[in-house]
Amino acid sequence: MKVLVTGAAGFIGMYTVQSLLKSGYQVVGIDNLNDYYMTQLKYDRLLQCGISCKEWIEGKPVQSSSFATYRFFKMDLTDQTRLTALFAEEHFEVVINLAGQAGVRYSIENPYAYAQSNLIGFLNLLENCRHYPVKHFVYASSSSVYGMNEKVPYSEEDKTDSPVSLYAATKKSNELMAHAYSKLYNIPTTGVRFFTVYGPWGRPDMAPFLFMNAILKDEPIKVFNHGHMQRDFTYIDDIVAGVMKIVAHPPVGDVPFYVYNVGNSNPVDLMDFISVIEQVSGHKAQLNMMDMQPGDVVATYADTTRLQRDFAYQPSTTIEYGIKQFYDWFMSYVVK
Repeated sequence: MKVLVTGAAGFIGMYTVQSLLKSGYQVVGIDNLNDYYMTQLKYDRLLQCGISCKEWIEGKPVQSSSFATYRFFKMDLTDQTRLTALFAEEHFEVVINLAGQAGVRYSIENPYAYAQSNLIGFLNLLENCRHYPVKHFVYASSSSVYGMNEKVPYSEEDKTDSPVSLYAATKKSNELMAHAYSKLYNIPTTGVRFFTVYGPWGRPDMAPFLFMNAILKDEPIKVFNHGHMQRDFTYIDDIVAGVMKIVAHPPVGDVPFYVYNVGNSNPVDLMDFISVIEQVSGHKAQLNMMDMQPGDVVATYADTTRLQRDFAYQPSTTIEYGIKQFYDWFMSYVVK
């Protein structure tokens, strides 16, 4: 089965590509390799899948040196012409969309980047899935869609019409767009609401990376809402295991549309999270207590009843284990 993975040089993208390849899928990866954060990290993630940036020729695929069934194109989802040509040539059976402009706070600073990538790019994918039919379109949504919802844990049946950031609004828009295309064109679509993903090769703008980097350098860390926050930290291996189960089971029915929460269902107090980093690293954190930031929510907490019901699966990696794995990678890759 041939699968397109967008955002293949991203954090979740790299692990998903590896898992698909090890499971026998034929994979084509694309990524625009933008400079939202350091591009070297993206290049090095690609190397983990056998893709060398030294071999790039504009418009041509790079064959993986590690996997015979993996090729990579440098491509932007907003390039409608090239994307359509790729669909016409490759005849994908499954599309996994992990691309898109990430970051809640950055969406306040640079809103147009989110409209282009998360809305126009997403529409281009849906249109190609319409004209070059696929068996399943799986896409990354986010726990941020729950916005101002005060009920916890968050259930897929809860209302998600009160976003507190443009990023969250674009993710909710993706779900609405997917529903429309499922209804109109019978495209099986599944949105995966990720909850605070972390682990080795994680993004440098996320709390684990920022905190680990500052604590090891004995620099102060910004602790928002004076530490009164909770996050449902979910280890990368658990996220990808959930995605793999979902990919193999497209929704059916008059409107073949579905969404799943994929989270650890065990929110961690921010101060406890910092304490775990202190214990693992052997360094004491310097805390700069700050007010709540625009676009943030106090707590995230996944209700994974639907995931357990359909797949008998529940993410379960402890924060202690996950942070230890992240620390070991950080010391070998960042600190060296």
